[in-house]
Amino acid sequence: MRTLAIGDIHGGLKALIQILERANVTNEDALIFLGDYVDGWSESAQVIDRLIELSKSNACIFIKGNHDVWCEQWLADGTLTEIWYHHGGKETIASYAGFSDDHKKEHLQFFEAMPLYHIDDDKRLFVHAGFTSMHGVARESHRETFYFDRTLWEMALTMDKRIQKNSELYPNRLKHYSEIYIGHTPTLNYHKHEPMNAINVWNIDTGAAFTGKLSAIDIETKEVFQSDALTYLYPYEMGRNR
Repeated sequence: MRTLAIGDIHGGLKALIQILERANVTNEDALIFLGDYVDGWSESAQVIDRLIELSKSNACIFIKGNHDVWCEQWLADGTLTEIWYHHGGKETIASYAGFSDDHKKEHLQFFEAMPLYHIDDDKRLFVHAGFTSMHGVARESHRETFYFDRTLWEMALTMDKRIQKNSELYPNRLKHYSEIYIGHTPTLNYHKHEPMNAINVWNIDTGAAFTGKLSAIDIETKEVFQSDALTYLYPYEMGRNR
């Protein structure tokens, strides 16, 4: 059985379907999604439907991202913040046209059940953005950090690769985990189109919300699977302000 970590989808159902096909996913595979399932392309609600369906056939973990928090708030009580509306919320709301109240309630329950992080038996951590506590995720004082923090990735990028994990120079917050898998910060920001690795941190967000692709990685072999660029899959949506 493989375990695949899958990056930020952002409403790109066509990319999700492609990645499952290209990775030859069967019901023997475990799937860990790193958050931000909605906001961006036009099929956010449809992505959630597909993920719920997928959870019935596969062992799945759905980490909660910041865009998922915003969508959950809207489904719960109609909360509509300006920042969410202008960062994909408009498209997400449109994708729910024609959905019944019961259907939306099913999605709300799906969002509410999402964990903020997951640690497997080999001390691999999966989290949407990061954490700041030197004692690890269990001691993180602000839940928002799990889906907004970028300092973990920035720190990993700037570290000298010659520093060993048993060194006093190695950051304490990285010592708790054998590997850390994140999304949230597109690798396109660094002109990279595939998942990036820095020290023991793997960034799987390859910019599906923008001009990039959706990516998945086999956490054992590090084999990478990618969809086509989302701008190719949704050519008539390219003019939107992303």
